[in-house]
Amino acid sequence: MSINFKKSYKFAIKSSFYITLFTTGFIAILLYFFFEINYAFIGLFALATLCFSFFMLQYRVEKFIYKRVKKIYDDVSLLDSTTLRNQPITTDMATLTQDVQKFAKEKKIEIETLKIREEYRREFLGNVSHELKTPLFTVQGYLSTLLDGAMNDKTIRKKYLERAEKGVERLIHIVKDLDMITKLEAGDLNLEFSEFNIIDVVQNVFDLLEMKADEKNIMLMFDMKYTKPIYVLGDQEKIQQVLTNLIMNSIKYGKENGTTEVSIEDLVNNKVIVRITDNGEGIQKQHISRLFERFFRVDKSGARSEGGSGLGLSIVKHIIEAHNQKIYVESKYGYGSEFSFTLEKTK
Repeated sequence: MSINFKKSYKFAIKSSFYITLFTTGFIAILLYFFFEINYAFIGLFALATLCFSFFMLQYRVEKFIYKRVKKIYDDVSLLDSTTLRNQPITTDMATLTQDVQKFAKEKKIEIETLKIREEYRREFLGNVSHELKTPLFTVQGYLSTLLDGAMNDKTIRKKYLERAEKGVERLIHIVKDLDMITKLEAGDLNLEFSEFNIIDVVQNVFDLLEMKADEKNIMLMFDMKYTKPIYVLGDQEKIQQVLTNLIMNSIKYGKENGTTEVSIEDLVNNKVIVRITDNGEGIQKQHISRLFERFFRVDKSGARSEGGSGLGLSIVKHIIEAHNQKIYVESKYGYGSEFSFTLEKTK
């Protein structure tokens, strides 16, 4: 790379002044005691001493410091720092110290970020492996049993094939969720915005999950009777997926004979907030901040017995953020949880 050199004259000027002051004073004293004082000679001598001292000090110190400073810049430039690469080399120690400290701070932040990403990558790969392993081994176990002779029994054959099919369906579900969340994070998933009635979408989700709720005798309900439609702007299919995931979670972790209540309230700036409230088991405070992480489960064993990919809440968060909206969660352990998100309301 081409190196520019930024000179610093402060040291040479100050040092030359001190040398000139000392030598001129010394010469003046000698002339006073032993010779006749000649002010013109003293002035010329001072000027000559000042110029000589300045140029000699500047040249010598500059050459001495420049070699060492240049080596520092060359060493840190190996790390491809654009901050140092674009600036001229300086022999000013304060500027050099500031540059190196800034460089070190930026590199420290980069290293910490890389460590976080590496830890996240390891955890993500471990979670993916764990999630895929269970249904794969299930399918493999049933098929191996059939191949070992159980397929000759029609009853066992049908039962094992149905169970293997469920394992395959779970694998497909996990892969689809992984594909969706990858597209959401990369910004490759195109949203089709339209105006729709959020009341109708909630009711559609209630109808789809009614049988699932009946298994635990959980009532799906609105907080009040909405006589007028509430039109919002968004991707209807994706918002329905958000509601499905949130209401499904309220059923999954809800108590027997409980309720899941949906309310829609007006906010300022032409927005509405959709609240999904249940009286289930709730979430402990230390887990709330991690709820939207991929594959994070509060109760790993219980959640897996209920099925699911472990990506639902993460997908929900990404869909809402893709709409430039916010999602919130409040929960009190033992009393229930409330998930809410905002949407733009149409006029």
